[in-house]
Amino acid sequence: MNYIVPIMTILIIVSAILQVHAEYLKRLRLIYIFKPLTTGFIILLGVLQTPAISPAYKYLIVLGLISSLCGDIFLMLPSDQFIAGLVSFLIAHVFYILAFTREFGFQFHLVFLMLAVLVGGIAFEAVLAHTGSLTAPVMLYTSVILVMLWQALERWHVSPTQSSILAFVGAACFVFSDFTLAYNRFVREFKAARFLILSTYYAAQWCLALSVKLLP
Repeated sequence: MNYIVPIMTILIIVSAILQVHAEYLKRLRLIYIFKPLTTGFIILLGVLQTPAISPAYKYLIVLGLISSLCGDIFLMLPSDQFIAGLVSFLIAHVFYILAFTREFGFQFHLVFLMLAVLVGGIAFEAVLAHTGSLTAPVMLYTSVILVMLWQALERWHVSPTQSSILAFVGAACFVFSDFTLAYNRFVREFKAARFLILSTYYAAQWCLALSVKLLP
């Protein structure tokens, strides 16, 4: 079944390109089709990855992807469902944290923790100054996604496999995507934001779906 990854990857890329194009054209009907479809393809990629690192790791990653799909749907609705989307992605990150800590437990290396805190401080300090009444939920979400990044890095350190590398790259892309989204929403809108947000978001989810695979 070696054809699964290239075929699904092509479908994901094509759907993502059409999604980004629809965003810039403001074609809501196309957005409603291709935004959930792209994440749906990524979920299917995760489901089809066999043999898996472990059944538990696979199920947790897939549950995280499904929660992300819920977040996608909330954030694309014409009414402002930002909090519902935020909660959906927060739940996704909790599933990813559980997946990353499943094999070796919750790891603690002060250097890696400080790196995650430094990334969070640099990336989100300017954003948090503009979040107003949403400061508390945004801070909570920021804390959870940085823990996810931290534990992905810890897992890579403990077990430097292709799976752990993919998971860490996915976590890093997710942080970049969410920072760009927050900056564009709360600080200043800029033209390239949609492309940066969506390209790194789908790259993150693609890497996480691929991290399910246990290499022979």
